[in-house]
Amino acid sequence: MKIDKAPGSAEARLAEFAADLTLDDIPPAVLHEAKRALLNVFATALAGSGETAVDVALKTMAPFSGAPTASMIGRAERGDAALAAFVNAMSANIFDFDDTHEATIIHPAAPVFAALLAHAEQAGLSGAAVLRSLVVGIEVECRIGNAISPGHYARGWHITSTCGVFGAAAGTGSLVGLTPPQMLNALAAAAVQSSGLVEALGTMAKSLSVGGAARNGLLSALLAQDGLTGPPRPLSGERGWLRVCADRPQPELMLEGLGSDWQAAANTYKPFPVGVVLNPVIEALMKLREEAGLTLADVDSVTATGHPLLRERTDRPDVTTGRESQVSAQHAMAIVLLRGQARLDEFSDEAAEETLKAGRPAVVFRADPARDIASVDLEVRRRSGETLRCEIRSAIGSRANPLSDAQLETKLMESGRWAGFSGDMRRIAETIWRIEDLEDAGELMRLAAAQPGKSAKAT
Repeated sequence: MKIDKAPGSAEARLAEFAADLTLDDIPPAVLHEAKRALLNVFATALAGSGETAVDVALKTMAPFSGAPTASMIGRAERGDAALAAFVNAMSANIFDFDDTHEATIIHPAAPVFAALLAHAEQAGLSGAAVLRSLVVGIEVECRIGNAISPGHYARGWHITSTCGVFGAAAGTGSLVGLTPPQMLNALAAAAVQSSGLVEALGTMAKSLSVGGAARNGLLSALLAQDGLTGPPRPLSGERGWLRVCADRPQPELMLEGLGSDWQAAANTYKPFPVGVVLNPVIEALMKLREEAGLTLADVDSVTATGHPLLRERTDRPDVTTGRESQVSAQHAMAIVLLRGQARLDEFSDEAAEETLKAGRPAVVFRADPARDIASVDLEVRRRSGETLRCEIRSAIGSRANPLSDAQLETKLMESGRWAGFSGDMRRIAETIWRIEDLEDAGELMRLAAAQPGKSAKAT
């Protein structure tokens, strides 16, 4: 696809790109990465589908839903497209087990896929259209994220939610065929609905903003299709979204390498259900446990040298719930040394109680801004006085050390089994790999929905 270099606001040119992109414009490797993102997000949505926060959301919101035209992953209930988008995005992000765009720490797929598949199922749209629009949505949200990083997230905005609404709007706009001016209006509608706070991490409230990003992005595109208009520069204007939400925005980064340097190809997938900065910490502790026989009782103190976000997001020594434990370095270290693994059960309420009773290690954090988020230098002082050290430069699941296709399929199978899902997970995986052949993308959603009376377990 030729990118127009003519003058114009950055968001207008980004909107033109999103509106005009065709499936043939997208390199095969990027399309394959989009399928990997779908495989991963279906795994995480199945895992989260029975969580109490989802039950609460459905109990509160279902009475206001319209005709039940869209499926919910891992659940027997159906709702209108707006409700299904909300619930599926919420389920996908609830355990912090979803994908990560390392440059921004956005979890790109959850808000975008949920909006696209809810509308596609309702409207009977093709899998090829969904695949193209997934790339559009991820590309737009991550590029907008680039323009306000790292200050936006560091300031306390939950960037998956705040940028996810743009991805959902652009992806849905692509799906319904918005013109470039309409796509710009969809981004304006999304901008006024962008919200989410890091303060809510580890609580049910965090998942509300992710669900809202999917629902509000979907509605933004449909409102623009029906004639809603907004300011000509909703992002880069004097009081536009970029300046409001970042101290030093760089709108030019929304366009840098557009159409050649694909942000959708820079996605990564987690091996553990934790904040991404904890992946190398867990890997290092597993190595020390296996190679040096390290146990929790041995530990006097730990010094962790890593990306500044390691301390900023995970220095939480006193967490009491499973949700909070997903972003606690102290819990992660303790549970790995106690159990030798870091799966969903290791970040439950019961596991949090176990590490509280056993005692969590004292941790000193040292911030190194030059470090990648996928790296850590861990030094453990034993009670005997011996010092052990393990450095992880590229944690498993990072862009430099990615999960394979087979590992992502295994993640789907294990997540479905953990959730008590009775559907055919192998068929779900096969359908995702050939999604472009589906005449009705809703087929995939119906495969992932539970049969009546067999919804995924509450956790």
